[in-house]
Amino acid sequence: MKKSKCVAVFFTLALLFCFAMPVGAFEIGGRALYWLSSFKADIRVDDSGVTGDNMNLKDTLGVEDEYFPSFELFVGHGRHHLNVAYTPIDYSGSKQLTQKITFNGQTFTAGTKVDTNLQLKMFDLEYRYTFLVTENILAGFSLDLIAQIKYIDGEAKINAPASNTGSDFTFRAPMPMVGLGTHIGILHELLEMRAKVTGIGYSGSYFYEALADLSFTPFPFLDIHAGYKTMRLKIDYSDLFLDSEFSGPFVGLTVKF
Repeated sequence: MKKSKCVAVFFTLALLFCFAMPVGAFEIGGRALYWLSSFKADIRVDDSGVTGDNMNLKDTLGVEDEYFPSFELFVGHGRHHLNVAYTPIDYSGSKQLTQKITFNGQTFTAGTKVDTNLQLKMFDLEYRYTFLVTENILAGFSLDLIAQIKYIDGEAKINAPASNTGSDFTFRAPMPMVGLGTHIGILHELLEMRAKVTGIGYSGSYFYEALADLSFTPFPFLDIHAGYKTMRLKIDYSDLFLDSEFSGPFVGLTVKF
């Protein structure tokens, strides 16, 4: 399936879920986060029987930490909640190689200056069902069951500008995930804590993400967030091996009605 068709199907499913939610009083809003993430990653890309080299993006290729935004839209009715999110992850770096490397069938000799880019565009469709609610713990406590579809549109590129040579590798990975979430009221309608963890593992590959945040609500329609998020992605399939971890604090704003 082509990239444009995959993205169209993803957002069509999101709209269908939204329209299928019960009619009545409900919450709707948007959220923007800014993630101060650090990362570590190893990658290997083979091609037509040519085995690539396993490379550390920071040490071997000079890729540096970057910070990223994330955007969400959400609706909720009673115990049912739906989120659609988009996170564009984009790392790049330049380095003069200290060793020969092979990437996607292309060999780069030691001493060559290379530019590297890794992009991971992440689309999320998440449904949460609140199965436990109690008002007897602090200012309220709840637990959610989470079903999530994460679609990753990825691209890895290495170029040698001096010789006008290079290679790029694209991959797409739809991942169904399950998990749990919790909400704890600390000061009623003023200070709250939220946390969630979701993941999946199969055939030597896995993905999981977890976050926790505190939100302050100075006005009924506005939340100010601060928290910590971590993601671990390992893909070992066909011509691609990618073992990566992203983690760091984030800040954000939520507007809701």
